[in-house]
Amino acid sequence: MSLSLSKLYVHAIFHVKHNESLIKPENEKELYAYIGGLVKLSKSIPVAINGTENHIHVLCIMSKNISLANLLEEIKTNSSRWIKTLGPHYREFAWQGGYAGYSVSQSKVGIVQKYIENQKEHHKTQTFQEEYIQFLKENGVEYNEDYLWT
Repeated sequence: MSLSLSKLYVHAIFHVKHNESLIKPENEKELYAYIGGLVKLSKSIPVAINGTENHIHVLCIMSKNISLANLLEEIKTNSSRWIKTLGPHYREFAWQGGYAGYSVSQSKVGIVQKYIENQKEHHKTQTFQEEYIQFLKENGVEYNEDYLWT
């Protein structure tokens, strides 16, 4: 082939360090928009970004020119730096070092997008920790719970 073509949907999840509830509702939309801009700067396409006071879900079409690790490093580093400019409440803000990333089939994109858009409703009945462990199990990811929340 003379061209490199791809369309890789990725669902990434990451949370605030120590799983603290630091993201204020009044800053959410601006934070999600900022993260969307970072996704675009990586030549990827944001599809859905949403979360709660302690974690974020990002569904995007990844650029063929960036790794998932580099994309998440860019998002987390720059959004952490940016959110600290919003005032003293965010002075100590940091994302956890790790993340979860899952491939999404084209046929499931709508389901995942709706799931991400309904995070607040979803978390009325399930904690973030329960959700995260469920994703790990459903995707066959081995983990040590001692290291999930640090």
